Amino acid sequence: QVQLVESGGGLVQVGGSLRLSCAASGSIFSIKHMGWYRQAPGKQRELVATIISGGLTNYADSVKGRFTISRDNAKNTVYLQMNSLKPEDTAVYYCNVLVYTPAWSHYWGQGTQVTVSS
Repeated sequence: QVQLVESGGGLVQVGGSLRLSCAASGSIFSIKHMGWYRQAPGKQRELVATIISGGLTNYADSVKGRFTISRDNAKNTVYLQMNSLKPEDTAVYYCNVLVYTPAWSHYWGQGTQVTVSS
C-alpha cells in the first residue's frame, strides 16, 4: 500500500506564488512517474506537469514558464513551484505517482485547494 500526503495549497493573490509538495510512503520499490493534475469546479481533471525518474519534464501549455516541477528521489517527494499565479489556476491540485510495489500502479493524493484571488 502507498500513501500520498499533499501540502502547500492555500489562498494567494494574483501574481503570487505557492509551492506544493507530495510525499509518497509505504511499500515502494521504485517510482517511475510523478505528476500534478488539477480540477476546477465544473471541469475535467487536467494534467499540469509530470516528471519521470530520469528527470524529463512535461508541462501543460497554460503553465509553461510559470510552474516548475521537481522531485527528490531520496524522499519520494514531488514539488510544484507555482509563480505568477492567475485566477484560472484556481483548482484542486492532485498528486499522482506511478509506483512499483512490486506491481506497477497509479496512486492519487487527496487533493489540495489552490485559490487565486483577483
